Amino acid sequence: MECNNRQPRKPPIKFLVPLIYAPLLPLIRIGLRTRPVLRDRVFATVLAAGLFHGIYLVTDLYDVESK
Repeated sequence: MECNNRQPRKPPIKFLVPLIYAPLLPLIRIGLRTRPVLRDRVFATVLAAGLFHGIYLVTDLYDVESK
């Protein structure tokens, strides 16, 4: 008899977040074309959030490897 106690694998959400915010960047540029100041601020905010998320993932990866 084989006992299978493995949990079903779920995709790690933290790695799937770029699939959500990456399409937002061109949509922001297109959707806010008539309001350039707001467009640039929103674009910069989403871009900075993406970069910070990437930095978080890399530093979290190094923390796990060092332990």
